Amino acid sequence: MTVAKQLVIVLVGVMWLGVGRAAEPQGQSAKGGAAAAPNDAQIAAIVVAANQADIDAAQLAESRASDPAVKQFAGTMIRDHESANKQAKDLVAKLKVKPEPSDTSKSLKTEDRENLASLKKLKGAAFDKAYVDHEVAYHQQVLDAINSTLLPNAKNAELKALLEKVTPGFQAHLDHAKHLQSQLASARAPSTGGTASGAGGASGGGSGK
Repeated sequence: MTVAKQLVIVLVGVMWLGVGRAAEPQGQSAKGGAAAAPNDAQIAAIVVAANQADIDAAQLAESRASDPAVKQFAGTMIRDHESANKQAKDLVAKLKVKPEPSDTSKSLKTEDRENLASLKKLKGAAFDKAYVDHEVAYHQQVLDAINSTLLPNAKNAELKALLEKVTPGFQAHLDHAKHLQSQLASARAPSTGGTASGAGGASGGGSGK
């Protein structure tokens, strides 16, 4: 599962660095109104920023989460994304590409800061819920991008096959986050059974007198 996620993140970078730009007609941005496709250096920065955003949130969760299962999940995210970032940086170094800021990478960094600021205001169960909710949304977005954009537009058969191979592993991470989300929701739900039982007991005691 860990290796699968690392491969997914790195392959996203490989796909765009290797074949993504070739699939985009150059010069079709300004006139058509569509946003210009990012260049290799900008894509590299986007991949690194996306990984770093999850690392930052996970590091905070590992130290602040109150639920042991949430702490464990955060630790897994740190290991996965730190390894993925190393591989992504090694890849761009090999390709002699220096990450270059873009509106997308800047936006990711801004969202990262805002998410951390929001999480830092929370404690206990409220923190756990907010962190896990964010992780579910984050991983769902990446998985949607793989299934709806990357796989359909992959021109390189080998890269497409690899993406298909590792996607289930990424889905497993999303499922893990959703499972935690469900567990936390159950724990926060009011225990109506105990209240009813208590009321019944009190009523019974009153009639016995």
